[in-house]
Amino acid sequence: QPDLVERLISVDISPVSTTPVSEFSAYISAMKSVKIPDGLPRSAARQLADDQLRPVVQLPQLRQFLLTNLVEVEGRYVWRVNLEAISHHLADIMNFPVFHKPYLGPALFLGGSNSPYISSKDYPEIQRLFPKADVQYIEGAGHIVHQDKFEEFITSVLNFLPAP
Repeated sequence: QPDLVERLISVDISPVSTTPVSEFSAYISAMKSVKIPDGLPRSAARQLADDQLRPVVQLPQLRQFLLTNLVEVEGRYVWRVNLEAISHHLADIMNFPVFHKPYLGPALFLGGSNSPYISSKDYPEIQRLFPKADVQYIEGAGHIVHQDKFEEFITSVLNFLPAP
C-alpha cells in the first residue's frame, strides 16, 4: 500500500535477493549458547557474555551491538530478541520484500561503505522499483550503519526527511 508511505528509507539492504550471510546463523547459535549464572551483576554478566561470544563474533562493535539485547528478567539474563524465531526465519529477514509495482515516492537507500548489501550492480533494480531513489553510503560504516556511524546516520536521515 504505497499510498500509506510518505517516504521510504532502506538501511543497508537492496531489493535484489541476497544470500543470507552465514555469519548470522553462527552469531545466533553463539547467542543461544551463552551461559550466565543467575544473580550476577549486570557488568559481570555482560563481560561473561562478551567473552563467550568473542570466538564467533570477532568484531568488538558487533558484539557490543548484540549485547544490547542481553537483559535481566527476574534475576536471570536472557536475550530480548526471539532467537528461535530469527533463526527459523533468517532467509525471510535477510531478503527484501518481493513486489513488482514501483514505489513512486521519495526513497533513500542508505548503506555502509564497508558493507556488501547495496552494490552498484543493484542500482538498476533500485531504480526500477524506486524511480525517485537516492543511494547514499556512509563512509566507514559496516552493515550496522546506525551503530557504526550514529551521527552521520542521523544526519542523512534528517536531511532526507521534510523540514518540520
